[in-house]
Amino acid sequence: SDLGETLMAIVKVPFGKEKIEINIPDERYNGSLVSGAHSFKVDKSETEIVKSAIENPINSQRLRDLVKGKNNIVMIASDHTRPVPSKVIMPVVLDEIKAGNKDAKLTVLIATGFHRLTTREELIYKFGEDIVDREDINFVIHESWKDEDMVEIGVLPSGGKLIINKLAVEADLLISEGFIEPHFFAGFSGGRKSVLPGVASQVTVMANHCSKFIDSEYSRTGILENNPIHKDMLYAAEKANLAFIINVVINEDKKVIDAYAGHFNDAHIKGCAFVKELSGVDAIPANIVISTNGGYPLDQNIYQSVKGMTAAEATCKEGGVIIMVTDCSAGHGGQSLYDTFANEKDKNKIMKTFLDTPMEDTVADQWESQILCRILLKYKVIMVTNAPEQMVRDMQMDYAKSVDEAIKMADEYLGKKNEKITVIPDGVSVIVRN
Repeated sequence: SDLGETLMAIVKVPFGKEKIEINIPDERYNGSLVSGAHSFKVDKSETEIVKSAIENPINSQRLRDLVKGKNNIVMIASDHTRPVPSKVIMPVVLDEIKAGNKDAKLTVLIATGFHRLTTREELIYKFGEDIVDREDINFVIHESWKDEDMVEIGVLPSGGKLIINKLAVEADLLISEGFIEPHFFAGFSGGRKSVLPGVASQVTVMANHCSKFIDSEYSRTGILENNPIHKDMLYAAEKANLAFIINVVINEDKKVIDAYAGHFNDAHIKGCAFVKELSGVDAIPANIVISTNGGYPLDQNIYQSVKGMTAAEATCKEGGVIIMVTDCSAGHGGQSLYDTFANEKDKNKIMKTFLDTPMEDTVADQWESQILCRILLKYKVIMVTNAPEQMVRDMQMDYAKSVDEAIKMADEYLGKKNEKITVIPDGVSVIVRN
C-alpha cells in the first residue's frame, strides 16, 4: 500500500438485522474465532434435511407411529428470542402427524421460559401466517408466573419443585422442536431445555438457575457432564414424558445444516456432539476481544448479550477489554438485571449477595446478573450498541458510538496503542477451548 496507509483486516459482524464492517490494523489483528458451522457445506435443502431426520429417528419410533390413537398432541416450540427456523420444521412435522393420525388436534405451546410473551407479529415471523392462522392448530403462549396454568409433577435432583405447564402434562403425546447451539450455562440449547426452562413455572426456573449452580465450573458452554443445571433439565423432560424431539443445527444465516429427531436425550446428545465438533475453536488470547451476540433475534437486549460476552471472557486476558457489538434496541431486557448494577456500585458486594442467596430465594434474572458480574470483576466491557448510553453506564459498562471509538477507548484504558485484538464475529455460536 502507499506510504502512510495502514493495511487493514476487515471483519464483517452481525448487528441486529444488518452486518457491519470492523476495520483493524493488520499488525493488531490477532485472528477471528469462527464456528465451523458457518462454512459447513450441505447438499440438501433445509426441508430435506429435516425430513430425513424425521424419517430416521434416533432410538425412537417414527412420529407418524407415535401419534396413532393420540388426539391431544402438544408440541413445545421456541419463542421469539431463538432463531429456530420453525417455518421449515413445522410443515414437515404436520405432514408426519397427519400421515399417522388425520384427526389429531395440535397445540403449539410457545416455550417462553422466563422471557416476556411472544407477540402475534413474532409468531408470524417465525412460523409464517399460513401456519399461525390454521384452524387445526392452537397456539398457546406459556406464562411462567401464572400458577393456575401449572401443575407440580415431582422434585428435581437439585431439590427444587418441578412445576410445569399443565397443557404439557395433560397431552396424550408431548413433542418439541428446537435448535442446538452452545449455551453459556446449560452447555447446549435444545432437547430437554424445551421443558425446563421452556414451559416450567418461574418457581422451577429459579431453583434450577440458582447461584450455586451458575457458580459451578461445569455450568459452562459446551459442557453437559456433571453440569447440575443440565441434570435438572434432563429429569424434567423425562418426568414430563417428552416423547419425541426434532432439533436442528443452523449456520450464521440461520439456515438448517443438520437435524436430529427421536428420543429426547439420545437425539439431543448426538446433535450436541456434532455441534461441539463444529463449534469448538481454540482461544486466541488477547487484551482486547470484540464479540457479538450473533445479530437478530439474540441481540435485541443487554440481558441476552451476556451470552456473547462469555465467549469473549474465554479468550480475553484477565484485566483486558471486551468490546461487545450488539444492537439492544429493546434496551436492557431485564429490569432486575438493570437494577442490580444501577443500585449497587460494588461488584464484589453484588457477587457475595448472589452466592449467599439460597436456592429457594433466587430472584428473577439473577443468573444473568451473576454471569455479568463475574465478567465485570475481571474485564472492562465497552458496548457498541443502540441501547441508551445512560443505561449502559448505569449497568457499569462503557459506551461507544462505533467500534473504532471503542478500540481507542480500550487503548486509553490499557495505556498502550498496539495491543492485539481478537474478534468473535458470532459470540453465541462458538465453544472456546482454553
